Amino acid sequence: MEQQFSDDTLVNLQEEYSKTEIQEVIDELERELVGLIPVKTRIKEIAALLLIDRLRKSLDLVSGSPGLHMSFTGSPGTGKTTVAMKMADILHRLEYIRKGHLLTVTRDDLVGQYIGHTAPKTKEVLKQAMGGVLFIDEAYYLYKADNERDYGAEAIEILLQVMENQRDDLVVIFAGYKDRMDKFYESNPGLSSRVTNHVDFPDYTAEELLQIAKLMMQEQQYCFAPDADIVLLEYTNRRMQQPHFANARSIRNAIDRARMRQANRIFASGDKMLTKADLVTIQSEDILKSRLFAGEFGN
Repeated sequence: MEQQFSDDTLVNLQEEYSKTEIQEVIDELERELVGLIPVKTRIKEIAALLLIDRLRKSLDLVSGSPGLHMSFTGSPGTGKTTVAMKMADILHRLEYIRKGHLLTVTRDDLVGQYIGHTAPKTKEVLKQAMGGVLFIDEAYYLYKADNERDYGAEAIEILLQVMENQRDDLVVIFAGYKDRMDKFYESNPGLSSRVTNHVDFPDYTAEELLQIAKLMMQEQQYCFAPDADIVLLEYTNRRMQQPHFANARSIRNAIDRARMRQANRIFASGDKMLTKADLVTIQSEDILKSRLFAGEFGN
């Protein structure tokens, strides 16, 4: 017998929200990611829409399923992959996907180099991604307008079919630089119509990158000497003006190089006894030896 609900049927929103445990994921986003306020806000908005859609279904309120395929645009190192992992977790907890895993791929994983090679590659990736989220980084490389014989178009066609016909079992997130992704969608109207959630990731400020650096240092059980964080801030401002800057990724590389210089500095000091502080502290000189400061503070 079909269950009937009256207009005054009560639903405890807070209780339903608690059941899904998505607040735990939202809290992780807030705790693990510095800045990115617009991104966090957008993820919360999507989560709210999906929760309400879930409640509507529980009351037999029929509506079109919300589009789940997404576009993450922004520079490298702005947290797109991390947020995609959290989004997969949210979708799983809300029961929009079965497994909740994230599979990250690029063009090379989907597109073959000869006739008949692309379809099996793309279908194998889709098979692995089923029940979860497929994250396609630098997705614009799938389409090469200047090459009619490129096999990327075949991969896109297969993706389109699955995104439409199996949208209840797979969510696709396309990612890359915003300007290139805009052109990518313009050249693929069918793709553009299936991607309903667009999230733009802003570049970090130098101060936010310093916060990220300190978190990275804590994770690796290192710390800055009192003046070293100021030097890193100056380094960051200079690095942001250089080519191929990749936000948090570039800062991680800078910390790795500072650790290497620290190790060599300690080793060069001879056979003196070391304290724990010696082993965990990055001094300003470990950063000042970067080529960005060359000629100002010596080699």
